[in-house]
Amino acid sequence: MTGIEDPTSVYEINGRKITRVIRHLAVRFSSFNFTVEFYRSTFLVKTSQRPKGAPKWVKTVLNLDLMDDISEEWVDSDVLIFNTGHWWKHTKLFDSGLYFQVGDRLKLGMSIPEAFNMALSTWKSWVESNINTSRTHVLFRTFESDHWGTGFCEVTRLPMSRVEGLDQHPYSDAILDLTKNLSVPVTVLHVTPMTAFRSDAHVGTWGDNPSIRDCAHWCLPGVPDMWNEFIFSNLFSSHIKS
Repeated sequence: MTGIEDPTSVYEINGRKITRVIRHLAVRFSSFNFTVEFYRSTFLVKTSQRPKGAPKWVKTVLNLDLMDDISEEWVDSDVLIFNTGHWWKHTKLFDSGLYFQVGDRLKLGMSIPEAFNMALSTWKSWVESNINTSRTHVLFRTFESDHWGTGFCEVTRLPMSRVEGLDQHPYSDAILDLTKNLSVPVTVLHVTPMTAFRSDAHVGTWGDNPSIRDCAHWCLPGVPDMWNEFIFSNLFSSHIKS
């Protein structure tokens, strides 16, 4: 809590503790009259129970044409920072019985990239319909590189000297393309290239379960701190311009 004279002035409003599955956290910095809220919405769109008549392997569905229910709480924020990507993979979706739905129709044959783009379009419509640009500053962080090899994870001692294609990702490209045509200004925090080199910065075997290697999440302090610097820089420059 560097920079905070009184640590007791920083607290979670509802007394909640940080966990991997918590849906909402609101941390108050009372000395600064400032609150940071975290909403866990891994896909941004709504998740619903298995529809009637669906095959047995379908456990839940992503409603690609509907925003997550908690999006109602995002309206009129001063700053909104979005991110999605890491959960859009086979192991988090189909292997878990999570499939796609549009309207009343189950889309069993829809590919993950197609579903991702449809979810982004739903997000775009929500932003354009709900964001008051005179009040809310919107940012979207792109996909951060992970460093899984072919079925293995090895945290290196030093950053990589060659990114081997990790400086680009289809999800980041989709976000960059979509935000170009928004009627609402959205600042893109394009972190994909910078994280591509940091194979040394993942949790590896230092997580909660040392037997499970982790090349997706990051150690702290570490790479995510630089994302915060990007945010501060952007907000500061925007304040000066206004």
